[in-house]
Amino acid sequence: MAAIGLRTFRKTGFWWLRGNPWAPLSAGFCSRGPGPRPTSARQRDGIRNIVLSDPKRRNALSLAMLKSLQRDILHEAESGDLKVIVISAEGPVFSSGHDLKELTDEQSPEYHAEVFQTCSEVMMLIQNHPVPVIAMVNGLATAAGCQLVASCDIAVASDKSSFATPGVNIGLFCSTPAVALGRTVPRKVALQMLFTGEPISAEEALLHGLLSKVVPEGRLEEETMRIARKIASLSRPVVSLGKATFYKQLPQDLRTAYHLTSQTMVDNVALRDGQEGIKAFIQKRKPVWSQRRVTVHRRR
Repeated sequence: MAAIGLRTFRKTGFWWLRGNPWAPLSAGFCSRGPGPRPTSARQRDGIRNIVLSDPKRRNALSLAMLKSLQRDILHEAESGDLKVIVISAEGPVFSSGHDLKELTDEQSPEYHAEVFQTCSEVMMLIQNHPVPVIAMVNGLATAAGCQLVASCDIAVASDKSSFATPGVNIGLFCSTPAVALGRTVPRKVALQMLFTGEPISAEEALLHGLLSKVVPEGRLEEETMRIARKIASLSRPVVSLGKATFYKQLPQDLRTAYHLTSQTMVDNVALRDGQEGIKAFIQKRKPVWSQRRVTVHRRR
């Protein structure tokens, strides 16, 4: 399930970083030239905080930014110490989308293809990742930046945030952002955003399902970390199994979805943490999670 997706991405050459999980994940700058790394990451108590750190360029998803984000997401993804990822950004813009300077005819079509392919890989990686990924949004998220928010499992935003897919206004229709957007909000809402390029407010984004929660700006980090800590307190094997199955059953017909999830429930019961949670509930005590990654072997 999720591990299959990770093995696929690992073959692209972005090997695991090594280092102290309490220190910044700063090794392996991913751009094609000198300069500061466009993302930063720290991990503590099972929560990895990844920050888009290029506010002067409105946190544009340049190729360097995308590769840096990809590496931070992949870093020791299969480690039991990692429980949840939070993606946030510096400055008043969460992300303005692709760096348009990389999309002029000064660059080759092969380079353009690499930009869009890398972006697609990052978005798929978020869904295929074994732990939940939360977007913490404070400010504007446009085009591929909006796509990033839509791709995350949970999205918490401040009431000052707004979202748009404005590519049509500059002759570059947001076709790849439409993949995530169209799978997150109703079709007619997605198409209005795509055809007009007009932004929607955080409240509208919440109403249409792009966001999980909207809070005042002063409470954004507090509420996001509350959710992250709650997830981090739970069994990683159980959450990972549940996340993978949730996405797997979504495109299925009703009968197939219930068949798939019924088998997953059987697999879940067979997990060490599944039994521990049931017994702890019966015995009226707090469960002690093993946090071990378990491969379920189904009977044939």
